Amino acid sequence: MNSEKLFANFPLLSADWGALFKVLMVVVLLVLIAMFIYDRFVQRKNQLLINYPLIGRMRYFFYALRGPMRQYFGDETFYDSFEKLEWVNKVATKENPYLSFSPTKPYGNQKVLFKHANFVKEVSEVQEQFTVTFGKERRVPFVSTSIVGRSAMSDEAISPEGTRAFAIGARKGNFPINTGEGGLTSNFLASLNVEDCSCTDYLEIKKGTWFAKGAYKVIRFFTNKEVSQRVYRKMVVRQKDRGTFIFDNIKLLYFRIDWDCSLEKFPDVVPSSVPDITFQMGSGLYGVRNHDGTFNPERYKKVMRFAQMTEVKLAQGAKQTGGKLLAAKVSDDIAYYRGIPAHVDLISPNRFPHATDMETFFDFISELQELSGKPVGYKIVISTKEDFEVYAKALKERKEAGLSIADFITIDGGDGGSATAPLEMMSKIGLPIREALNIVVSLLHAYGLKDDIKIIAAEKVLTPDDVIELLCHGADFINIARGFMISAGCIRARECSGAGRRNCPVGLATMDEGKRSKYLVLQKAKNVANYHNELLHGVQSLMAVMGKSNVSELSMDDLIER
Repeated sequence: MNSEKLFANFPLLSADWGALFKVLMVVVLLVLIAMFIYDRFVQRKNQLLINYPLIGRMRYFFYALRGPMRQYFGDETFYDSFEKLEWVNKVATKENPYLSFSPTKPYGNQKVLFKHANFVKEVSEVQEQFTVTFGKERRVPFVSTSIVGRSAMSDEAISPEGTRAFAIGARKGNFPINTGEGGLTSNFLASLNVEDCSCTDYLEIKKGTWFAKGAYKVIRFFTNKEVSQRVYRKMVVRQKDRGTFIFDNIKLLYFRIDWDCSLEKFPDVVPSSVPDITFQMGSGLYGVRNHDGTFNPERYKKVMRFAQMTEVKLAQGAKQTGGKLLAAKVSDDIAYYRGIPAHVDLISPNRFPHATDMETFFDFISELQELSGKPVGYKIVISTKEDFEVYAKALKERKEAGLSIADFITIDGGDGGSATAPLEMMSKIGLPIREALNIVVSLLHAYGLKDDIKIIAAEKVLTPDDVIELLCHGADFINIARGFMISAGCIRARECSGAGRRNCPVGLATMDEGKRSKYLVLQKAKNVANYHNELLHGVQSLMAVMGKSNVSELSMDDLIER
């Protein structure tokens, strides 16, 4: 049978498909063009698709294949399981995080289990609000309304838009946020409005003309807040200062703190619309330094008018040598905030300048307590019991001598991460957080210091079970970085450093103008607040099953080590 007879028996094969194929190609092309326009210019729920329209959708296509194709591809190795990351993304967007059938990691492989109570409690019987008091002996103690806070991440390591999202989210969720060693910048005060300021003498204000305000309202009507603010900012603030001003969406003006004003003009109490801020002081003394790099007490007192407490960073698990910013991230804004040259690699000193020995260091902490009247603590990495015992002995001697001691200690686990750090230091310096907590808690009890000093723990915390486990190990408060990053849109592309001109694709951890400009600040602020709220709800649910009413009841006896 020749081909003609074959086609005669099957009319579809003998038809002229050329015209139909062309029509289909045109339709497909039009659909792709429409999707491109929608992703880039219309939708405002996914910043990855704004930066990478069409192509970015492949990520979610492969996500859809991940479950059924799991036997062909490796599962998450850095975290306990992919389900932890998925939980963060789901609760951040208020999706149901429940799993069906089973997790991918077998139950029998769990190293730590929680004890189930013989008679469980209802969630309503568990404490509704978690509070921690820092610096009860200070003139102005800090009462945190949460046991979870966003860990130290500097504005500039995180994009200005990302920092604003975190700050607004912290205000919405009522949890503390740590500035990181980059210091307090305008973006941490993003939720502040001029009307919230009892006195505006300490503010530098930029007002738009009637034309600029009119243009803002028109663009706002036809587009969205993000686009209209971006255009308005260009019309009101000069390019060099654009990232240092806060937008007041009520009065349609821009303002920033005038640090040259006298201290008397600054607010006596932290404005209520500002989130609870922990000011971190690193080895570079950024934000509280003189031009020669020395400590500026007057500037520090001004900064503390907006912060609740101070954390002095002596060490961090992944980068003992302090923060690192490549020149690509050292913008004019960063130079303004930190008091350093712009567009030059910024490598912080190894040693904190006021930490040459125990006496000098703790005297400096006492000075900070006196200057601010607020709690002051320090951040370290634990290596051995003997090393931390040196701190414990020095603290006990000061207490017995009637001198002030640190109000809290932040323990950073050796397995903690960093967006920019040498490979040789990642997961190689210091003990993991659980071992470190056991040492710190036991020694503080042994030296009679536990009631005076709160313990903050930080390392690879994502979900409520991680929080519960660290609380059982003796932590009073939990700092989280990665979990909040993921809730704010991080896709773990590992392009945070800006090296090789490779930038964070979602605009969260980059100073690249193009990527940053499409980051969805207000949307992600809601997600950050949602994540925090669901964390606490998950903690309450676990406590109910464990038969606990208050976090103070949690201890190592509630863990089953396997």
